[in-house]
Amino acid sequence: MFPQFGATAETLSKASTMVFRIGTDAHLYDDPDDVSIAPLLDSKFDSEKCEALKRLLALIAQGFDVSNYFPQVVKNVASQSLEVKKLVYLYLLHYAEKRPNEALLSINCFQKDLGDPNPLVRAWALRTMAGIRLHVIAPLVLVAVGKCARDPSVYVRKCAASALPKVHDLRLEEHTLAIEEIVGMLLNDRSPAVVGAAAAAFASVCPYNLSLVGRNYRKLCEILPDVEEWGQIVLIGILLRYVIARHGLVKESIMFSLQCTESSHSAKDGSDVDFGLVKESTDLSGTCDSEFLNTISRCYMEGPDEYLSRSSYANRESFELNGAQFTSGKSNDDVKILLYSTSPLLWSNNNAVVLAAAGVHWVMAPKEDVKRIIKPLLYLLRSSNASKYVVLRNIQVFAKAMPSLFAPYFEDFFIFSSESYQIKALKLEILSYIATDSSISSIFKEFQDYIRDPDRRFAADTVAAIGLCVQRLPKMAHICVDGLLSLTRQEFVTKDFGFEDQEAGILTQVIMSIKSIIKQDPPSHEKVIIQLVRSLDSVKVPAARAMIIWMVGEYSSLGEIIPRMLTTVLKYLAWGFPSEAPETKLQILNTVCKVLEGATGDDLWTFKKIFSYLIELAECDLNYDLRDRARLLKKLPSCNLVSLGLEEGTNDIPGNDLLHIVAECILGRQTRKVKPKSFSYRYYLPGSLSQIVLHAAPGYEPLPKPCSLLLDDLNVAEGTSEMKRAADYSGTDDYGSSSDPSDEESASDYDSQRSVTESSGSDRGDDSEFTSEGNDNADPLIQISDIGNASENQNGVSQSSPANLGELMSNRALESWLDEQPGSLNPCLPKQSQVQISSAKISVGDVGKQVKQKSYSLLDPASGNGLKVDYSFSSEISSISRLLVCIEVFFKNCSSEIISEITLVDEESNRAFDSADKTAVVNESPLTSSDDVPTLVPMESIVSLEPGQTTRRILQVRFHHHLLPLKLALYCDGKKLPIKLRPDIGYFVKPLPMDVEVFIDKESHLPGMFEYARSCTFTDHIVELNKENGDSLLVKDKFLAICESLALKMLSNANLCLVSVDMPIAANLDDASGLRLRFSSEILSSSIPCLITIGVEGKCTDPLNLSIKVNCEETVFGLNLLNRIANFLVEPTLS
Repeated sequence: MFPQFGATAETLSKASTMVFRIGTDAHLYDDPDDVSIAPLLDSKFDSEKCEALKRLLALIAQGFDVSNYFPQVVKNVASQSLEVKKLVYLYLLHYAEKRPNEALLSINCFQKDLGDPNPLVRAWALRTMAGIRLHVIAPLVLVAVGKCARDPSVYVRKCAASALPKVHDLRLEEHTLAIEEIVGMLLNDRSPAVVGAAAAAFASVCPYNLSLVGRNYRKLCEILPDVEEWGQIVLIGILLRYVIARHGLVKESIMFSLQCTESSHSAKDGSDVDFGLVKESTDLSGTCDSEFLNTISRCYMEGPDEYLSRSSYANRESFELNGAQFTSGKSNDDVKILLYSTSPLLWSNNNAVVLAAAGVHWVMAPKEDVKRIIKPLLYLLRSSNASKYVVLRNIQVFAKAMPSLFAPYFEDFFIFSSESYQIKALKLEILSYIATDSSISSIFKEFQDYIRDPDRRFAADTVAAIGLCVQRLPKMAHICVDGLLSLTRQEFVTKDFGFEDQEAGILTQVIMSIKSIIKQDPPSHEKVIIQLVRSLDSVKVPAARAMIIWMVGEYSSLGEIIPRMLTTVLKYLAWGFPSEAPETKLQILNTVCKVLEGATGDDLWTFKKIFSYLIELAECDLNYDLRDRARLLKKLPSCNLVSLGLEEGTNDIPGNDLLHIVAECILGRQTRKVKPKSFSYRYYLPGSLSQIVLHAAPGYEPLPKPCSLLLDDLNVAEGTSEMKRAADYSGTDDYGSSSDPSDEESASDYDSQRSVTESSGSDRGDDSEFTSEGNDNADPLIQISDIGNASENQNGVSQSSPANLGELMSNRALESWLDEQPGSLNPCLPKQSQVQISSAKISVGDVGKQVKQKSYSLLDPASGNGLKVDYSFSSEISSISRLLVCIEVFFKNCSSEIISEITLVDEESNRAFDSADKTAVVNESPLTSSDDVPTLVPMESIVSLEPGQTTRRILQVRFHHHLLPLKLALYCDGKKLPIKLRPDIGYFVKPLPMDVEVFIDKESHLPGMFEYARSCTFTDHIVELNKENGDSLLVKDKFLAICESLALKMLSNANLCLVSVDMPIAANLDDASGLRLRFSSEILSSSIPCLITIGVEGKCTDPLNLSIKVNCEETVFGLNLLNRIANFLVEPTLS
């Protein structure tokens, strides 16, 4: 090409490429070993820094490791150039986890940028801080998110909502309430962009805390059409779950309509409605399958555990809903506003939004309004093949439940030759559901064309669809049977084993469809059976021949012609028996036995001879199934007459009655329709991924139980946030850096108040609690006693009865009470109250029987193939090493099969700790001071676990950090299941018994930086006081109830020693202010004492304000333990 210019095709191609690269950044990808990057990063000019940073990001995109430039990049984080700052943030996000030490050096810059006037800079700083996944800076990130959640910029608030799931992924249980409060605040935002991001954060952080939605429900419904498309999908699901949990199901909806049970008196008198007893019927229009609707409604609301329990035959109880769990869609305003706000979304440009809105109307809309979803769904069939398949999967369920919805639109489901097989199969099934008397002729014409399709598998499915149509429309049986019989006479059926597998499948499906049609009305199809028998000589497919032979035996006494031709047919089958396929031979034996069972007259002897001949051949056959069948049939009553030579009608054989029963079960007529069990089906919510893949995909959640959200949960007063506590922790971080003063000033609008945390009452999906019934006759937890005997009672040697308070009061005790003044535990208390309140010490009884350890889920049955594993932390101390924590693990087999070879092993026993993990513990005393201590002491394996059996094992585990989970591997039935064992810092300590004087002395040596305080609310005592409301309680009884509730809550969640309890003696008998509990412990790894003091303020019958104080030399450990204690104290105790 152009040789006169010296140009070739290769050189011209390179020149063309160079022309197109002009003005682009393509040159950044050319030289991965460019040595000029380092000097450019140290340049004084921002343009050169941008060039170097772009080259680094280009190398990252190509897979090169450029982490060695980390120090040089970090120092540019303070640049004033927005372009440089943005590129630096992108680099830091990529390498922060690999180089955590250097990344932490830029935290102050991030905090300073949070106060930048430019909202883009504030958003970039927050995104980068949230992307650095380190537990050490988690409190700082939480403060930053809380600050940005109140930012005037919409983009910054949206970034704050997007950062919440990242903070939550760090598993900071002590900050859960603060995170949920920020989510609730962002859900109340006026901007649709922020609400969409907040909805995604809600679904990830606290999907069960629907009370947050209830406060803003109507506002969320109004703003729903303006939210961005992917946020609409999440928000629609949240609003649907809230309405069902708050108001229940809609009586007029198609799924839960009571029209099929109107004749029952229970619908009239308001009694419970048992949907499990509803049989298959039709609604007023004759097109509603009530049993199928009951099945899918049950599947919509049951979780994996309930489904496994039902499918394993362990729980077959009917699905019951009472009248209180229903609401009227015509009078309930919340239901109406949800349907009104989702109606415009049925015509959204996003197919997923349309499906989500259609799912809401399918579940909640009144029956006459469900038709709104038809045309939007049909319009989606014009989209891409992938979207079309998803839509058809959902229409398949809708059409099966209520065929009349799509029956007028049957032409929209006609099949195009260019469509994939999966779409064709779905359309065929839908056509078979929605076929009616008026449309069946057009549908059959289409089916005739489909049978001639080159895809023979699709042709076989068409034949099956014809059989399904006839079952729904029996009037078309004769027409369909004639067409199916013509297919048996096609050319391929006459070939001698030269046919293809797909053609054989068509013939087999034809015979199967004819067989299902004959079952509906055998007398009217006698001639069809005769034609099939006559075609035996030409039908060569073994499966098809076996079905025809089965019909000969099943209908051997039908009509007049079939009994007369039995002799000829059986002789023909016996003559060709050696050359038949095994499945055909088995049916021949069964058919001869059936005929012989009902034979009489002259043909009986002929049938006996044929049977004897066939038994002799079968007993010598190479197939062991055939030999076993021959031996079995030989022992049946009708066959024994032949082998023993007995006369007809003799019944002297021992056990003959039992053999007759066996023969009837095996060879009896089975023309009765066997309906498949509904509990074997599994359906999922419309529009979900699980509905497409037909199993519970990760993240799938069923609908909540109707009316499970009580009105009290919505009226809980909103407490102030935990931002102050997180800010106090971040103000003196471990790296000696202080926040910028401007940041502190800008943050003063939300962290100036004293934080008082209240329980949200929401369920936690990860925490499931085992509760054991306490002994009503057990000794009281706390007893009033003489001070001199306090230490003796602590050890359980002698306990005093609190029945007579006067006898227990000695002069020495009274003097001690009056001299003891409460300390300055709560600085917020006024001085007058501190002076006036006196206190009395009381002793502690044996609490071992009343402590209820909290249990956590380690493996759910859905992920463990029926194996459920729960664990709880034990108060036992390891005898192997002080670094080991004892854990009780419970293995339960929830399946119907035996599970064998169950064992737990450490997945990373031979790996070194990650650098991020090492940095996370750099400022703490290490929990692993000896390399000889294993991460997991080998567990005794479980050889086998029977269905329903529960086995307990004790694990001894060494956690590398008190906040990071431990990765383990569970082996069962030869399969490996990765699991995570999450630590509880409350069990990283052990009880340290001591006297009150020793406690106070040690506490006085740990002031200032070794003392950490926090406030919270406590409500568990109210339940106990309400139980005894009818009794005439003394003041001491109320104080004892409060002390007992507090002590039980502490000892059930941490491995502590209760040292003493100070009771107030005041003129106001209902005032619990001055009550104080002291607990002592020492850290397992370092044997450093850890002292805990809890002070009480408030009235006995109201929620109490608790002041928690921890004294410990380990700063980070003490802070995290303080947060853990405050977190579980505000949680209500599950009864």
